[in-house]
Amino acid sequence: MEGLPRPSDPAVLVGVETGDDAAVYRLDGDRALVVTADFITPVCDDPFRFGEVAAANALSDVYAMGGRPLVAVALCSFPKGLPAELARGILAGGLSKAAEAGCAVVGGHTVCNPELFYGLSVTGQVHPERIVRNVGARPGDALILTKPLGTGLIINGRRRDLGSDGDLASALASMATLNRAASEAAVAAGARAMTDVTGFGFVGHALKMATGSGVTFAIDAAALPILDGAEPLARQGVTTGSTGPNRAIGAGRVAVDRASLPPVLDEILHDPQTSGGLLIAVPAERADALLARLRDGAAPRAARIGEALAPARPDEPPLRIRGDLSRFA
Repeated sequence: MEGLPRPSDPAVLVGVETGDDAAVYRLDGDRALVVTADFITPVCDDPFRFGEVAAANALSDVYAMGGRPLVAVALCSFPKGLPAELARGILAGGLSKAAEAGCAVVGGHTVCNPELFYGLSVTGQVHPERIVRNVGARPGDALILTKPLGTGLIINGRRRDLGSDGDLASALASMATLNRAASEAAVAAGARAMTDVTGFGFVGHALKMATGSGVTFAIDAAALPILDGAEPLARQGVTTGSTGPNRAIGAGRVAVDRASLPPVLDEILHDPQTSGGLLIAVPAERADALLARLRDGAAPRAARIGEALAPARPDEPPLRIRGDLSRFA
């Protein structure tokens, strides 16, 4: 978006200025539209499950803004000759997940392309005064992550016949879980900032949230929830095509207390996530109640992973990894 004109319409409440998860457009004093689109390549061989994950991934952007999805259109890039039953399975999975979200899929657009993509363009609704953005965290806020990390490692590991089918099934179940309940709980708890952790990995999304808020995020490494099987795969050298670029985003902007970043942890922190969890900044006094609600509901692996701090100096890295790193040695 560099060099392109920015929207001048005063009804645009959230645009591209902070790289937020979705745009927000005011309709009136009580209603604003949340607008987003996302699509992904297959994460498994099951077309229905892939459709579910792709839909949950796209819907998550609305939840990250504190909104409610209303309507969507499908975005399909299908190879020539794709069997009709596979295309139908993908679409059926997406419809099923959208229906779970209370979101009507009313059409779509399909192009022929050598690489298969599927996703949704989603329009949702939020009250103009209750938008939750990826900026706004304050010193002293607690940081909560609602889903475990490691989806990229698990997916790529199985593509190389590494890891187990059980670990992939668990990862797919996590990816197919809507962030709806987590978003509703966060909004009710007074979340000050929120984003979903997806393709830029934990570091990329945490950095954007911390820098936009003008704070430092101090992350307790031992508290990070990680998918079963992800650490062994990282030790075996599994990686993804996006991990290197994600690492470049964080170069020089991540500090580590008392030690260098172990390679296994480095891999997990930069691993691109598909339909990942919400990273939430919430007043510290409300964190325990929010965490209990999350764990009792649709986010059983939710964890309190750190806190927001006032930067000690202007040149301080906005992301600090601290705590016991021996687990990752």
